[in-house]
Amino acid sequence: MNRALHRVALACLAMFLLLLVNINYLQVFRASSLASEPGNQRVFIQQFKIWRGEIIAAGGPGGAQQVIAESKLIKGGFYQRYYPSGYVYAPVTGYDSVFGSTGIEYYENRYLNGSAPSLAIYNLKGLFTGKPKQGASVYLTISPKAQLAAYQALVAMGRPAAAVAIDPRTGAILAMASYPTFDPNKYAPIDSAYVARIDAQYRRNPAQPLLNRAINDTFPPGSTFKIVTGSTAFSTGAVATPDSTIPAPQFYRLPGSTHVLTNDNDSPCGNGTPPIIFAFTVSCNTAFGKLGARLGGAALHRFADLFGFNDPSLTIPLPVSPSSYPLLADPAETAMSAIGQFDDTVTPLQEAMMAATIADHGVLMRPFLVSQIRAPDQSVVYSAQPAALRRVVSPRVAGDMTTMMESVTQNPAGTAYLTAGPPATGILIAGKTGTAQNGVNNSNLDDAVFTCFAPANNPQIAVGVIVKGGGFGADAAAPIALKIIQAYLGQR
Repeated sequence: MNRALHRVALACLAMFLLLLVNINYLQVFRASSLASEPGNQRVFIQQFKIWRGEIIAAGGPGGAQQVIAESKLIKGGFYQRYYPSGYVYAPVTGYDSVFGSTGIEYYENRYLNGSAPSLAIYNLKGLFTGKPKQGASVYLTISPKAQLAAYQALVAMGRPAAAVAIDPRTGAILAMASYPTFDPNKYAPIDSAYVARIDAQYRRNPAQPLLNRAINDTFPPGSTFKIVTGSTAFSTGAVATPDSTIPAPQFYRLPGSTHVLTNDNDSPCGNGTPPIIFAFTVSCNTAFGKLGARLGGAALHRFADLFGFNDPSLTIPLPVSPSSYPLLADPAETAMSAIGQFDDTVTPLQEAMMAATIADHGVLMRPFLVSQIRAPDQSVVYSAQPAALRRVVSPRVAGDMTTMMESVTQNPAGTAYLTAGPPATGILIAGKTGTAQNGVNNSNLDDAVFTCFAPANNPQIAVGVIVKGGGFGADAAAPIALKIIQAYLGQR
């Protein structure tokens, strides 16, 4: 009898200990994950009782700031999200809704809703003061002037497009605009039926307004990829200087293929053996296609990777869709990829990263959106530290590429002379145009691409712009980049 009671007592003790361990495990290690469960109704209701922190665009010169997401008290003691310039900043902020969140609202949610461990002491104070739980404020690198200029320029163009601007010295993202876009305010009401209807409307829209084309849509880079091809040529010693001559036939039959590569309007490229700077300035396809076949697929792939291609892990903190440059062995395919065609794809962010690398003397800085996070009492709980991803090319090679990119805008023969050169602005811009075939047999539907940095002699901003179906990069994409640069540098 005593032995049986002893066993029962031990079993009860074991179960009590297991229960105690489980409770502590749930409270300590599972608290955050359980709180975020979509079926947790208590947390679902409670989240709208929290004064969610502000999102503030605080980048750019002069210290200008703009609140781009805030919480407003509504009836019932609930807080509802409000986006003062919803359409302009939607690709950045995303939305916070009864069904979840996107953008910065999602990726910085634990700070915005006050659940981050570093904010525990401030939440504890609230228990004694009786004040509602308050989240932290998230300060972004976005420049209000640059962002507004980017958005307005994209709207004026009227085609699916996106633009990204970066400070090449730090990697701070100064603008990230996408068009068409959406109004995040329509996701804010605490009315699930209404929000469900709005969401369905947006998702059925063939223009895909919810797609952030700046970082999650990819396009062929066209001739802007010649920045990578040129950098590879200088870095490997295949071409010595910008004044070195390279073969540039009027018609180039691709190796082992019946396909013939030509220049725009089948025009010749100088005298057939021009300096590489001339071929770059007027964007000769035959010169860079032939050069790419000579460099080989492995070398081009290696440098494309260094510039940021083929990276599935890049976050800003929003995840960035990888730009793609395939590893090729076939000389004909390599020639086409060397001019930004075949299977090459880029995001507008990648375009900006290419220019930023050259601007920063060959170093690629890690792009980032969040500069600071401040607790409710404005004490700093997080501050971004700019970091280099890697050295891509030497300072000498970056200097050679800068000289060639300047020629694109400053030489009267340059493809962007009229739209990003002296006739359009007094700013010294170094850039490269691209007119990328997208599979549609109509030149008017080619994608327009432009990447650049300015001022070329003291780089402060690098920009990447892609306009789907925009035609020539100089005509459709370069003017958008110019407006962003002028707004950021205070010259418009």
